[in-house]
Amino acid sequence: MLELDGIPLAGFWRRAFAFAIDGLLALILLSVVVSAVVTGYMKVTGENPYIATPAKVPRSEADLEKLKPTVEKNSQEFAESRTGRALKLTQEIVIPILYFGVLLWWGNGRTPGKRLMKIRVVSLVHRHLSLWHSVERALGYGAAALEGGFGFVQYFIHPYRRCVQDRIAETIVVTEAGYQAMQHKLEHPLVPDGE
Repeated sequence: MLELDGIPLAGFWRRAFAFAIDGLLALILLSVVVSAVVTGYMKVTGENPYIATPAKVPRSEADLEKLKPTVEKNSQEFAESRTGRALKLTQEIVIPILYFGVLLWWGNGRTPGKRLMKIRVVSLVHRHLSLWHSVERALGYGAAALEGGFGFVQYFIHPYRRCVQDRIAETIVVTEAGYQAMQHKLEHPLVPDGE
């Protein structure tokens, strides 16, 4: 904690934009995974809902109305199926944890959004972020959202600008320039003149 003393903290808007960029990238990743799962489901079942046989093509508004209950029933059955539940679990839990947790750990405190905004997550208790701390922090985003967003607003309340995810994982968000200055100071400590 003493090593982090005096390092400039990341501002709210930098953190918010980094989170928005990461959210967009996670959404793209999610759409790729969902597309792959649906394509795999179609290959396994042999059904392709995008190709309509002439008998299935609605010819009028009345035919379209007749198909609505069937479409709703099929979508309900898919949502309740093992594949549908797995897809829901993947989109709500696995992808965000993999994206925010693993990329934070792999990037040594920086996700792609944080890189673009020139900020970094630093552990308060370890020299480097561990995979566990990164996953804890990713889960902390869910905790912050569960509080109706108040977990993010705590940035303005906490003296070290820490949100819920920071307190859960024992981290702090600093500017990249401040982090580099801290690393330089640690590599080149001041040595008192000899007596």
